[in-house]
Order: sequence, then C-alpha cells, then structure tokens
Amino acid sequence: MRQSFKESADPSYGSLHLPRIRAAMAAQGLDGLLVPHEDEHQNEYLPAANDRLAWATGFTGSAGAAIVMADRAAVFVDGRYTIQVRAQVDTSLFEICDLVVGGVPAWVEANTRPGQVIGYDPRLHSPDALGHLRNAAIRSGAILKPVDPNPLDVAWGADRPPQPTAPVRPHALDFAGEDSVAKRARLGEGLVAKGAEAAVLTAPASIAWLFNVRGGDVSRTPLPLAQAILNRDGSARLFLDPVKVTPELPAWLGNGVRLETPADLPGALAELKGKVVLVDPAQSPAFYFDALEAAGAQVLRGEDPCALPRACKNPVEIAGSRSAHVRDGVALTRFLHWVATEAQALLPDEIEVASRLEAFREEVEGLSDLSFDTIAAAQGNAALPHYHPTEKTNTRTAQGSLLLVDSGGQYPDGTTDVTRTMAIGTPSREMCERFTLVLKGHLALAALRFPAGTTGSAVDAFARAALWSRGLDYDHGTGHGVGVFLGVHEGPHRIAKAPNSVALQPGMIVSNEPGYYKEGAYGIRIENLQYVTSPRTIPGGERPMLGFEALTLAPIDRTLILPDLLTAAERDQLDAYHARVLAEIGPHLDGPVRDWLKAACAPIAG
Repeated sequence: MRQSFKESADPSYGSLHLPRIRAAMAAQGLDGLLVPHEDEHQNEYLPAANDRLAWATGFTGSAGAAIVMADRAAVFVDGRYTIQVRAQVDTSLFEICDLVVGGVPAWVEANTRPGQVIGYDPRLHSPDALGHLRNAAIRSGAILKPVDPNPLDVAWGADRPPQPTAPVRPHALDFAGEDSVAKRARLGEGLVAKGAEAAVLTAPASIAWLFNVRGGDVSRTPLPLAQAILNRDGSARLFLDPVKVTPELPAWLGNGVRLETPADLPGALAELKGKVVLVDPAQSPAFYFDALEAAGAQVLRGEDPCALPRACKNPVEIAGSRSAHVRDGVALTRFLHWVATEAQALLPDEIEVASRLEAFREEVEGLSDLSFDTIAAAQGNAALPHYHPTEKTNTRTAQGSLLLVDSGGQYPDGTTDVTRTMAIGTPSREMCERFTLVLKGHLALAALRFPAGTTGSAVDAFARAALWSRGLDYDHGTGHGVGVFLGVHEGPHRIAKAPNSVALQPGMIVSNEPGYYKEGAYGIRIENLQYVTSPRTIPGGERPMLGFEALTLAPIDRTLILPDLLTAAERDQLDAYHARVLAEIGPHLDGPVRDWLKAACAPIAG
C-alpha cells in the first residue's frame, strides 16, 4: 500500500527510447506514430505495463499525448501539467504543446505533409478521438494507418513490465446494494428500448460495477482489466484472464454469466454478425468498432449503458460512503492535528507529510488502499495542482508558507478524496485573502439549490465568482465524479467550464474543489466530496430543488480565514459544517486531538 517516492520516469527517457521507437516505425514504413496516454481500456490511471506515454517521453501526468515523427516529436498536456512536463521531458527533443487548444489534431494538420504515413494503434484510440485526427490528416494530406503490432510496444520489448494479474473477487451485496442479476436485467431492458441486441463493455469500472466484482489491475483503483458482452435478456459473457479467477468467482457470477478468456473475445465479436450492438465511441477503442463492422454487425453508437446507473448511487452505496468518510475523517483529523501542532516546529518535508498521513489512514478499519498517490505540496510546489513529491523534488515546509495535501482512501464501502490547505507558521495577508475567496466559492457551490436537468457546467461559475470578482481564477475543473470502491475520477458527470450534457442527478457523488495557484509561491485548494440530494420543496417555492450534502468531514484551517470577507450566511454555513464535523468525528477521538478538534470547529467570529 505504501506509495513510492522514487522517480518513475525522467527526461533521459526521450534520448533512450526515441531511437528505438523510430527504428520500429521505420520497419513498418511509418513516418510518424501517435502515442496517447490512454490504454486498451481507456484508463486514466494505468498499470505500469500500459504507461506508454511515460516510457516514450518521461511525462507521468494522468492526461496527455505525444506524436513521434522521424525528425521531431511533440508532447501535449493540459493546464494542470504545463510546469511538470518541462521538468520531466527533454525539451530539446520534444516540443511542448497544448492538449486542449488545438491539441494533437491541430499539430497533425500543421506539421505533416501529403503522403506521410502516421501510425495509430486502434486498441488505444476511441473512434471519437480518431475522427478528429482523421479529419486533420485529410486536411494536411497525410495518411493515418492502423498498426499491429504497435511499434512502441516492439521498441519497449523485454523491458516492458508484465500485464497485471490481480485476483478478481466478489463485491458483497452489503456494499453494492443491488445484485448483478437485477443490474443486468435493468440494463437489458434499456438495450431493448434502444433497439440493441447486445452491448460491448470495455471500461473496467463498468465491468466491476455490473458484475459486483473488484480487482487490482489498475493503480490505486480496485478494477479488473476485462471485457464483457451484455445481451438484452440480461445474460452476459465476461472475458477474464483465467489466472485472475478466484475459486469463489464462478458461483458468484452465476449461470447467467459465461466466463471466458480474452483469447475468446475475437470469436465472440464475430458471433454478433447481423445483430445491433451498442458500443460507446467515447469509451471503447476503435478496434471493437472495426471488428464488429468486419463481422457484419450493425454498430449502434451510444453511451456505455453502465455509466449513468453507476454514477447514481443507491441508498446502500450512499450510506456506505458516509460511513467510510467518517472513518477516513478520523484519520484525517489526527493528521491535521499533527500538522497544526508538531509539524509547526518539525517543519517536515513533503515525503514525511505524505507518509505520516498514510500511517494515520492505515489505522482505519477496512482500508484497502489509497485512492491515489498523495499530493503533499509545500511552498511553491503547491502551485502545481497535480504535483506528487518524489525523492528528487522533495521540499521541506517552511515558516510563513502553505502546505496543500490532497489525498484519499479506498474502502469496501466508499472511496474518499479530500484536499486541505494549511498554514505553516504565520501566513501572509494575501494568502489569507485568497484562501477566503476560495472558501467562499466552495461554500457557494455546497449551498446551491438547483432544478432537475441542471448540468455541472451550469453551476461551475458559482465556485469561481468570488475569485473572478478579484480578477483571479483556476485552470482545472471544479468537480469530478467519484465511485464507490471504484475510481476516484468517474463520469459521466462533472462540474467544469467545459460544456457537459449530463444533468446532476440524485445519488451522484461529485467533488467540490475550487482553488487558486500562484506560480512559484503557493497553492490553495479546498475539496470535499458531496452527493446530490433528492428534490425538496423550498418554503414558498414553486419547484422542488436538488442540492448537495457533504460526505467529507474534516475541519478547514481557521488561521487562513478572514472572517470580514465572509457574509453572515457564509459564516453560519461554515459554522454548521464544523458543528457537524465535531458531532460525527469528535466521539471517535479523545485527549489532545479531541480538544484540538473542538477548538478547530468553534464558530467563526463575525
């Protein structure tokens, strides 16, 4: 469970690996090769064996891409990683480009010539992403060519880590709240309504949720790498490496699920000839569309049928998540007490901070793993939203600075993700002002009431308004979905500036995490997980309104709050949250930690 702080990649990867990749490209007659971050399952967090982008470039962020040409190369990242990428990638070998504005398609259009052949692995690109690339290639005159094998895999060769083979185990109904038979029948009815006879599922989270199983193939996430075909009658075929099959699994899956191997998958796709088959063009690789069309199936493009039902947690999952957050909150409160007391004199470094928090979590009942490697960021490192400390970058806390810690745990009954920003010594007036502005945005979103049909993009501005009023902003989304003993990042909903057509619905868990980052100086983020509540009538109102209820329970650093910047309603809201933290977390603590929590949760003076 303990996270490693060793560098997993470095800028030398470019000089070491680019020649090998180019040699493998040349052997296949390619002028270029597309290297996405995503793997065969479109995972965000990858097994080491599938982290092709990191091996090729040295960049280890959770989103990005690269293109390798015979005489040049480029890496594409979004706003979260603009600083990190320059520290990890040899910029004499790779041009650094924006992943969002223009992205890879714009680069292909501007930098390739007529007749050049650009290879792509159809197992790594979704049809949606591939469509934009094809259009760009048409405009430049270049040719996109599917490759098999992937030249990068050939170049990686014997150095490549083995594929993960973690055992797949049942996920108890006490945690899932609905058995797999009922889920499959419900989704089967949805297929009938869409005119589909079957659906191909490739997302590990969908497979884990649908069959009520959990694995360990993906970093910090209890997911099995597998594929499945769901039929409209609720029966299914699950394609799973036999080495992962535990003794209890066949009986748990039942007679309605045929357990097969990945080698059986191509034949199973061929058997869908003449059938209408639903596949998600945003989640499933182009390989499946090509294979089904070649087999004579009629491909129906549509959203993964598991995505929205998985996002709308049932009452058992919400209750489990609340329980997990209480236990996690106890560990987090002990950690915050340590930061507020001992750490003020010790001035620990980032690795010591992350290790101490991990030790507190390890004392919690039911902890399975971290939900991601802890972001413990001191001083200027906190201005990097997705920074992770390493032995090379490890920085010591300092008086008059801020410490940002973003962390979480995986429990059988829930997944946690929480960020707290804490003062080390006496913070500056500017730090406190901007912390309070972030807090105002956090409180505004938490208090929001909204009608059915409202999307996350429609509410994002509430979290930014206080910052905007001072000419400030942040370059990441405000909220992401979170699973229940699944991924810490989960769709299809989100809260962000970017348009999103998925309405917020009861039972959805979503983060609330506005921030502010001053490059080279400090960073601020306040994050709670919250879930969407059922519509309720507001006295005097005409329409029932949905809202949010906090799951995360941990105090917010009072020393960074300027009360005069808060309205009376905001102070009351913060006081009510802290009163709840004390009521639910306090009984699990004693001695100095409980005394500290009582003071940390005291009402804010006006």
